[in-house]
Amino acid sequence: MDYLTVEQMVKEAKENLHEFSVQDVKEKLNNSNVCIIDIRDSSECIENGIIPGSFHVSRGVLEFNADPKCEYYKDFFDKDREIILYCHTGSRSALASATLKEMGYTNVAHMRGGFKDWMRKIGDIDDYKKM
Repeated sequence: MDYLTVEQMVKEAKENLHEFSVQDVKEKLNNSNVCIIDIRDSSECIENGIIPGSFHVSRGVLEFNADPKCEYYKDFFDKDREIILYCHTGSRSALASATLKEMGYTNVAHMRGGFKDWMRKIGDIDDYKKM
C-alpha cells in the first residue's frame, strides 16, 4: 500500500504555498488587510505566548472556524484579507494553509520557521488570552 509520509505531505503543501519569513510577518503586524493566525494548541499558546495582534485557532478546529456556513465560524477568516498561519516550526501551518486553499481561500500563506524562529529572531510576544 502506497501512502504519503508527513514529511512528503508538508513538502507538497509548501510547493504550492507562499512562505513569509518572520521579518516579513513582523512588517505586516499592523496591516488591517492581513490576518495572522496561530494554529498551535491552546496549551502551547498559554505556555509560550503568541505573536502580538494574532488570532488563535487550534489546528484541530481550523476547518470549522474557517467555514462561513458552520456554526463555529470566526469572522476574522475573511477571504478578502491576506491570511498568514503559523505554528511552532512551520509544518502544521503549511498543511493548514493547504487546507484553507481547498476551502476557497486564495490569499493564504504561512510563516517559515514558525513561532520557534519568531522567538529566535524577533522575540516580541503577547500573553495568550482566550477569545
